[in-house]
Amino acid sequence: MDFHVIVLVKHVPDIEKVRFDVEAGRIDRSSAPGEINPFDLNAIEVAVQIKERLGGVVTALSMGPPQAESSLKDAVARGVDRAILLTDHRFAGADTLATSYTLASAIRKLGRYDLIVCGEKTVDGDTGQVGPEVAEHLGIPHVAYVCEVKEIYMNRLVVVSDMGDRFLIEVKLPALITVTKDVNTPRLPTLRDTLRARRVKIENWNADHLVGYIDMSRIGLTGSRTQVFKIVIPSEEHRRGIIFRGADSIGKLVEALRKEGLI
Repeated sequence: MDFHVIVLVKHVPDIEKVRFDVEAGRIDRSSAPGEINPFDLNAIEVAVQIKERLGGVVTALSMGPPQAESSLKDAVARGVDRAILLTDHRFAGADTLATSYTLASAIRKLGRYDLIVCGEKTVDGDTGQVGPEVAEHLGIPHVAYVCEVKEIYMNRLVVVSDMGDRFLIEVKLPALITVTKDVNTPRLPTLRDTLRARRVKIENWNADHLVGYIDMSRIGLTGSRTQVFKIVIPSEEHRRGIIFRGADSIGKLVEALRKEGLI
């Protein structure tokens, strides 16, 4: 039976250009163009390398608005075989708990899988919670902060997890891992692959597609248990210029450097 890797992908705004709606306590996603989450590029590369070694297929799964199709097409250009977008207004407003539950429900609908690969975190949320929560919903083992895939077999996986210290961990499959940017260097899609991906049909699933696998009260804003109360954007510190004058200026300079711990 073919080895099946599922990679979770998120469509995020360009974090260098996006604006924050401080009053509403959220990111104004319409203020910047979207792109595939940079950490997910490493997850895709892990999945594709495993496919190249063991054979099988890679499925990319994402939850987001219709424009997230562009990120999934990017994933296809990078070697993914099948791409599914969970898109429905009923999914909107989800926190990490509701998001992970929805993704896990879609994975149950997909059926058999051997490994789920996620990026360490997303640049817009930066929580690192969704991957491990998906594993908990599915009742499978998971390893976070994987910086190296040492060995991969049909029934087990050996990885290195970087949690300050590095740990060699063997996990039985099926399992889920989240990977850091140190795990690999994502390949660049060729022009031919990019053009081919443009013609690929992205499967769109709404909440009704998950009937029998999902509890509608646990998705979207209704299923979210956390809310952002306030966003505070820290002010940027700039250089402070100090001019010392007078006969004792050298002494003042030395004292100022000493207070800063520079001498």
